[in-house]
Amino acid sequence: MNYDDSNPFARILRGELPCIKVAENDAALAFMDLMPQADGHLLVVPKEAVAEIFELSDTAMVASMRMTQKLAIAVRAALRPDGVFIGQFNGAAAGQTVPHVHFHVIPRWAGQPLKLHARDVADTATLEAFAQRIRAHWRAD
Repeated sequence: MNYDDSNPFARILRGELPCIKVAENDAALAFMDLMPQADGHLLVVPKEAVAEIFELSDTAMVASMRMTQKLAIAVRAALRPDGVFIGQFNGAAAGQTVPHVHFHVIPRWAGQPLKLHARDVADTATLEAFAQRIRAHWRAD
């Protein structure tokens, strides 16, 4: 998958598209997924412009995974799910829909199936409410 600098995540990182921000540092940005598979689903996006994990620098990888772990902890504290799924797709055949490397943090509750990936846009107020709850438990470095 080739990198396309007009992809939505690149545009969010440049401030051209809005997002519901949960956390940010010099290396990564986390925001609510507009088409969540479960309540509280968020994305961690490295600021490095690469399509797949194979090209991601060591520095960006470490920073992204650190943020992903800390946000998984915040999601667990804020939403009390039965589990937390962390996922990352590389290439269309693997389910990647945006050509910018990113990590999914998805709370899971027993007996609740995931919604389909990248299908239905959620209500902005609902996403903001989840973001506020998660932000309250976020611990920046």
